[in-house]
Amino acid sequence: MKGLTVRWSLTDAREGVGAELATYVETTSHAKFTGQSGLCFKTWRMVPGQWFEGCYVFATDEARTAFQETFTAGAADAPGSVIVGSAPVLIEACEIVAVAEGWDGFTPTARDEG
Repeated sequence: MKGLTVRWSLTDAREGVGAELATYVETTSHAKFTGQSGLCFKTWRMVPGQWFEGCYVFATDEARTAFQETFTAGAADAPGSVIVGSAPVLIEACEIVAVAEGWDGFTPTARDEG
């Protein structure tokens, strides 16, 4: 599996940007990536005040490369960049060694409902 990490720094971001990012993911980004061809899954991670990132896992190298090239070309204007106020500090391809599903399973959701 082919991975891609896109990370924004939040160290200099304005107050409340974490909530704005979470709302954007819930109302827009989650639906955009759900069912996307070539994408196995995407997760959004954040440490408030430190960083926000999208972690993508693609089915093929071609799918990852196509997405990475398109995203990188417009990274400064991507919705995450607009919300944060700066471009990503990292766009990094990687290899996913393995994915394990735990006993409680995986439920695709736009917000933690627990």
